Amino acid sequence: MPVVLIKARRFEDDRGWFTETYNQRAFHDLGVDVSFCQDNHSLSRPVGTLRGLHFQTPPHAQAKLVRCIRGSIWDVAVDVRKGSPTYGEWTAATLSAENGHQLFVPAGFLHGFVTLEPDTEVTYKVSDFYAPECDGGIAWNDPDLALPWPLPEGGPSLSPKDGKLPRLAEFDSPFPYDGRPLTPVSAS
Repeated sequence: MPVVLIKARRFEDDRGWFTETYNQRAFHDLGVDVSFCQDNHSLSRPVGTLRGLHFQTPPHAQAKLVRCIRGSIWDVAVDVRKGSPTYGEWTAATLSAENGHQLFVPAGFLHGFVTLEPDTEVTYKVSDFYAPECDGGIAWNDPDLALPWPLPEGGPSLSPKDGKLPRLAEFDSPFPYDGRPLTPVSAS
């Protein structure tokens, strides 16, 4: 399954706008054929709050459908599927309350984001329940990934857990390659 940037159509009038944020049939047509079972919601107060790079391993691997409902984020997905020709490569998009875009991140990809505005709220659907024994991550600043995080001058605000994650070189991926290499998402 690919990483997909979803640009929902908004119907606007003088009162505001309406949009569908999830439609199983429409998402299936985009190649997103996943059943979601849990919704998560985060608030990040300071600009530069970095959450990631996270994953959940099988048998509780999670696909995610991420959207920003207040403020904005730089959202990134990194391919960590064993045997993938794009292993360690990434794609990213800016998600904001203003643009209404969503990023679908399949299982087998690291996921992370950094906030670009204060008091940013992010919601995301996941395809499996949280399983602490399967929870993991890779260092946000791994030089082998060289992610160009758009950080404030003082650097990121991190959780203690995210500040201690290992490098990708230390990770033995349990995620199988599905035959579809990572393709960059189109921001336009």
